[in-house]
Amino acid sequence: MSANILIVEDEMLIAFDMEATLQDLGHNVVGIAPDFETAMSIADDHAIDLALVDMNLRDGQTGPEIGRRLCSRRKCAVLFVTANPRELGEGIAGAIGVLTKPANPEAVRTAVEYALNVSRGAVIAAPPPALRLFQHGG
Repeated sequence: MSANILIVEDEMLIAFDMEATLQDLGHNVVGIAPDFETAMSIADDHAIDLALVDMNLRDGQTGPEIGRRLCSRRKCAVLFVTANPRELGEGIAGAIGVLTKPANPEAVRTAVEYALNVSRGAVIAAPPPALRLFQHGG
């Protein structure tokens, strides 16, 4: 089943790679946001099922706040994709988990599949190996 996905990433090569992977899987990428303002603008304009969010963006370390707002106000699933997963500690309330960059297409695929199933209420035995779940997860 396809989903509307927002990519929050300021490194365009990484963002375009994720976009291609997601589109190959049949998902609709509603936008790529390099900063807080753009992410919130896209979220205001689109129904989003899942957001893939980096921590450190063009405007600083705004990823955690973007994740919080998307989880609480937009009720969409959030996965962080970052080279600095330890900076998220035990996680962001409502977010599902974190993938460590660089994440290969298979890791992105399985993490996205898992997150979408969780957000849709499906019962899943175990997360994919590359995904670290948050204790306060979705």
